[in-house]
Amino acid sequence: MQLVFASNNKNKIKEIQQLLPTTIQVLSLADIGCHEEIPETADTIEGNAILKANYVTKNYGYDCFADDTGLEVEALNGAPGVYSARYAGEPSNSNANMDKLLFALQQEQNREAQFKTVITLNFKGKQKLFEGVAKGSITMVRSGIEGFGYDPVFCPNGFKETFAEMPSSLKNEISHRGKATQLLIAFLNDLK
Repeated sequence: MQLVFASNNKNKIKEIQQLLPTTIQVLSLADIGCHEEIPETADTIEGNAILKANYVTKNYGYDCFADDTGLEVEALNGAPGVYSARYAGEPSNSNANMDKLLFALQQEQNREAQFKTVITLNFKGKQKLFEGVAKGSITMVRSGIEGFGYDPVFCPNGFKETFAEMPSSLKNEISHRGKATQLLIAFLNDLK
């Protein structure tokens, strides 16, 4: 089975391909000739995942899935949320985003946070959403070199290390994207 993953983020594509069974071949946006930036104008994580999936299906005719992820920090009333990738402004820069987040939480005791991923699947004319959440806290300083995005400052509940300090196999098992992808896989396996 071939499915388009509505992303050109090499880190996300690699992570998703590791999670999916080998029977599913993932095509990136570049693989189908989509080089334009897909607008992410919704004000929710779910909304952006739906926009991206619908864009590919409508303009390229492929069954596809798209995800959107946000980091929601309790003390910041859920920010950066839907604006996580561009929290420190354009262009998207993970280091600047982490700097801004750590600065915003400098005086804050409550460091509770969660990552939330929503995957929208457009498959054979139907649409289905899958959600994964990883609860944890924001560390005081960055730690680790694995992963991407906010991984060096996010410590999942029940662990002493950040996502960036974990081997990808463990992170993929417990992460927000891992949980949403497991639901996607279970759904696709049920179709066989």
